Amino acid sequence: MRLMGIDLGEARIGIALSDPTGTVASPLEVLEATGDEEADIGRLLALGVRYGVEGFVVGLARTLKGTEEVAAARTAEFARRLAEVSGKPTYVWDERLTTVQAERSMLADGVKRRDRRRLVDKVAAALILQSYLDACHGSLQEEKPISKADP
Repeated sequence: MRLMGIDLGEARIGIALSDPTGTVASPLEVLEATGDEEADIGRLLALGVRYGVEGFVVGLARTLKGTEEVAAARTAEFARRLAEVSGKPTYVWDERLTTVQAERSMLADGVKRRDRRRLVDKVAAALILQSYLDACHGSLQEEKPISKADP
């Protein structure tokens, strides 16, 4: 099952894709956020069609203590609308420290600062998606989606 990982930000939206088997996540691209939820969802759905996406994993911001940050309500609503409009399984997944991990990984790889700024969101989306994929493959039960269209 090919999934799309989404790191939703106010300025940019990082996007990653899994391989067709749903095992490995790879960074795809970064979209500039328009501020118009419906327009952004439409762009994500168009990418989903292009790549044969069967579901979505949206990173949910939480504090280190596990409580939801202010942006979490916006993200949860975005994920709910994405599920509703797409009719595809849509999951929210803890994204704590993924941007920090992405920055550190790129720093370790010698990626220049200006390039890191351009790449960090899609790398963070890949980390969110990979974390979800690893958790699902490590357990016998998959997470319950926010919404799933009836077959």
